[in-house]
Amino acid sequence: MCRMFLLFVFIILLFNCFLDAQREKHYIHYKFTALSRADTFPEFSAVAVTDDRQIKHYSNEEGHWILTEDDWINAPEAPPDSRDWFLHQLNTLSNCTDSQCFEPHVLQRVIGCELEMFPEGTVNLRAFDEYGFDRDDFMSFDSDAQQWIEKNPKAKETKMKWDQQTERNQHLKYFLKTCTDWISSFNNTKKSKPDVHTTSRKARNDQNKQVLTCLTTGFYPRDIEMNIRFNKTVLKDHRSSGVRPNDDGSFQMRSSVKISRSQEGIYDCFVNHSSLTKPVEWGEWT
Repeated sequence: MCRMFLLFVFIILLFNCFLDAQREKHYIHYKFTALSRADTFPEFSAVAVTDDRQIKHYSNEEGHWILTEDDWINAPEAPPDSRDWFLHQLNTLSNCTDSQCFEPHVLQRVIGCELEMFPEGTVNLRAFDEYGFDRDDFMSFDSDAQQWIEKNPKAKETKMKWDQQTERNQHLKYFLKTCTDWISSFNNTKKSKPDVHTTSRKARNDQNKQVLTCLTTGFYPRDIEMNIRFNKTVLKDHRSSGVRPNDDGSFQMRSSVKISRSQEGIYDCFVNHSSLTKPVEWGEWT
């Protein structure tokens, strides 16, 4: 019974990995952080991230957003709230004066939109504006109702104030609508095909075993399906590095498996990525 359950769980996980590789996902997130420390002015940072790449950042010295990657000039403008407004909210929530806070506090915000497209044509769109305070969920914005949803008992007073700021809420609704319109027509031209390398070596501690390794690198976007197979069947007893970033913004993944040298059959590295027109089998070991 236990083996049947484990096999069932493995099949579900494998199916979910296949779906992740098949669907196409895009997003843009504007991330804000304000941190107060005792006896210092609050520190503010903000970045815009699209499909795992930072495309903008806010310069505290120059007082405006700076484009990091020129290829993203058509991305939506930053949300309407200013740096000073965000720092004022932190001071209000923290009971800080204009010059100092007596305890450390952090206010965080993520605002943006996401798109998922599935092979059968289904499209999921999501727009959001979410806040966290002192590492707890705080509030989120309902753009249809133009009202705020409290996620924490400490947010009740802030919700009442923000619900009354009808002009600001209208601007936020317009920003989120602009964001979803942009992401719906988004064409990711930055896809990079994976470069796949396969190796085989004797196991160090067991001369009767062989170690097969598949390295996939240089691919973009991040989502990928990669498996080492025996006679077209995925091997589950493998070690994986998980997806890791490269210095150039692309990604890499490494998987290896230890097999018996006496077992006859064909092993291959199966890779499926959105940059490929169809899944590819690399480096057959026999």
